[in-house]
Amino acid sequence: MPDNPFALAINDILLNRATEFVGVYDATEKRFARVNPAGVKLLGYNSEEELLIEPARTLLTPSFTEAEWTALLAKARQSHRQEAEVEINRPGRNLLQAHIELTYFEVAGKPYYMVRLTEQNRLLQAERELAQSVRRFEAVFANATIGIVVCNRSGTIISANQMAHQQFDYSEGELVGQKIEALVPNAGGRRHENLRESFNAQPQVRSMGAHRGDLEALRKDGSVFPVEVSLSYFYLDEELFVVSYILDITFKKNAQQALISERQRVERLNAELEQKVADRTHALLSTLEQLEQRKDELAKALAAEQELGELKSRFVSMASHEFRTPLTAVLTSASLIEKYPTTEQQDKRLRHLERIRQSVNHLNDILEEFLSVGRIEEGRVEARPARLILSALLNDTITDVQGLLKPGQTVVQQFNCPEAVWLDPSLLRKIVVNLLSNAIKYSGPDTVVEIAAECAGEQLTLVVRDHGVGISAEDQEHLFERFFRARNVTNVPGTGLGLYIIAKYLELMNGTITLQSTLDVGTTVTIKIPYENHSAD
Repeated sequence: MPDNPFALAINDILLNRATEFVGVYDATEKRFARVNPAGVKLLGYNSEEELLIEPARTLLTPSFTEAEWTALLAKARQSHRQEAEVEINRPGRNLLQAHIELTYFEVAGKPYYMVRLTEQNRLLQAERELAQSVRRFEAVFANATIGIVVCNRSGTIISANQMAHQQFDYSEGELVGQKIEALVPNAGGRRHENLRESFNAQPQVRSMGAHRGDLEALRKDGSVFPVEVSLSYFYLDEELFVVSYILDITFKKNAQQALISERQRVERLNAELEQKVADRTHALLSTLEQLEQRKDELAKALAAEQELGELKSRFVSMASHEFRTPLTAVLTSASLIEKYPTTEQQDKRLRHLERIRQSVNHLNDILEEFLSVGRIEEGRVEARPARLILSALLNDTITDVQGLLKPGQTVVQQFNCPEAVWLDPSLLRKIVVNLLSNAIKYSGPDTVVEIAAECAGEQLTLVVRDHGVGISAEDQEHLFERFFRARNVTNVPGTGLGLYIIAKYLELMNGTITLQSTLDVGTTVTIKIPYENHSAD
């Protein structure tokens, strides 16, 4: 893999172009592995190869014992960097007074040190440059247009610029030695000592306006003025110092107050205008509200009238159709009975009387469904739970519908409810009778109707399955509506109220109903009803 171009460039700068001694010391071999050209020249050698073939291949430091040199390396390894002042022997030349810097690093797990030597005259140049930098800093510090105050960890002012003295009305140099609390006594509504302790524990730069609430500063004469303060910090010889940048915001506050006053004036004008508009439109809004109420009332009345008309139309259509068949059977049987006056014709008379009885019962069932819908919608039907043996109720119900079975039809049952439960027996019986009647009605001869009951977790699960005509997916969406009948069973007697009544009974019992059906395959109805178990009573 080719060398990283940046690494090559940095290596070239550090070793080949550096103007001071830079060498790589191998801690394992205890000798230099590389020395840059400036370092070779500084030590008085003609080439790097000449220096590296020297038996020692290390620095000759008469002022350092071997133990001191080893200790210096150890400190550098521990802290990754170490400095010291040393004297170095140079072949055929005088001693070199230098400042040494050791930087520890590892390559492929092996320890190395980068060694830098700076002649003392270079250090003097650096000190002069530092002094110039300090003077430049002081010039900027002194001429800054905001107040700058430097405090130590205890809050004592050690330096303050000219603007800070002007802001607080102190003479030049008079702020030094005072506590920062004298300038900002109630920062943030708390004691300044508490704020300082918090900042010293976790120092961080804080921008202008970061403090909560208005901040006021105190002049020497006791007057106050609004300020914004930002904070920064630095460490010098491991000592924490805090720098406060103080901005007098008197003009800003005055401008804000003027802006607030103007905004309040505009708001008052707007409020007056809005009130006038409100007064002038109040009558119109009142009229519109009344019109909307009348519109809603008319819409509701119209919808109710339309629904009532639709229900009446469907009821009349269904009733005329459902009543015609049994009434026709009654009339036909009654007229036929007249034709069988002799005793020998008694069996024929009985057959027609049974037909009349069945027709009357059919009419009774239709009327009972109509009455049940009325009682439900008037809220006169309530669930009244009672203790019952579920298997006994289901067996009695199956017996009740035996007369409805077509030739070859059978009812297969499977019950797993051994314990007594608390449910409304009347509502449950009507639900089961309706489900079994539908299954028998919409299945052909020689078919099986299945009924299964499971009691678990204080919930009754009842499943009725037939293998009849089935219901299309489109019709399934409307099965629980009043008077609705699937399109494929319009020729089979029925009111379209059975499933609607079942759903309403289940609402009263907190139960649910689901239906799955496929045309010409059959229908499965599942109901789930929670019950109470009072077997321990």
